[in-house]
Amino acid sequence: MKKYSIIALMVLFAVSFWNCEKDDLCAETTPTTPRVVIQFYNNVAPTELKPVTDLVIKEFGTDNKLVSNEAATDDARYLFNTSTVSVPLRTDAFETKFNFILNNGGTGEATDVLTFTYTKKDTYISRACGYKTTFEITNPTTISTTNWIQSVTVENVKIENEDETHIKIYF
Repeated sequence: MKKYSIIALMVLFAVSFWNCEKDDLCAETTPTTPRVVIQFYNNVAPTELKPVTDLVIKEFGTDNKLVSNEAATDDARYLFNTSTVSVPLRTDAFETKFNFILNNGGTGEATDVLTFTYTKKDTYISRACGYKTTFEITNPTTISTTNWIQSVTVENVKIENEDETHIKIYF
């Protein structure tokens, strides 16, 4: 009887590991929902990248600062002084609005609202990783309150990865 109990426990133990799959852990290399890559250009010389000064990007109508610079600390992590930023789109809506605040807190502070309208597609990755959402921009529009953004062009309508520029902003 004791022999059968040990065999039954061994079989039960083996079956419990048999049910585990590679999918139970999501690898860091697994593609996730991409962000929109935005590059800033000089309006006078359109081929020349132009870094922004103390740019803060907030979700429209809230104080939610959606984009941060992990290298910095405190409120400085929300300030950008670069020519390229990546912005997440909402996966629970078909439109996302952002306040782009240039020279945040300084003289000449300027705010423009940029609205992204898009379609989205959810793709199942695995049990552990869940779904990945890809986007197709249908129409970015700018509501200029202080007119620092002169124009917006869509370079790549499909947002499937973060390896390329999707939007160019001229100022």
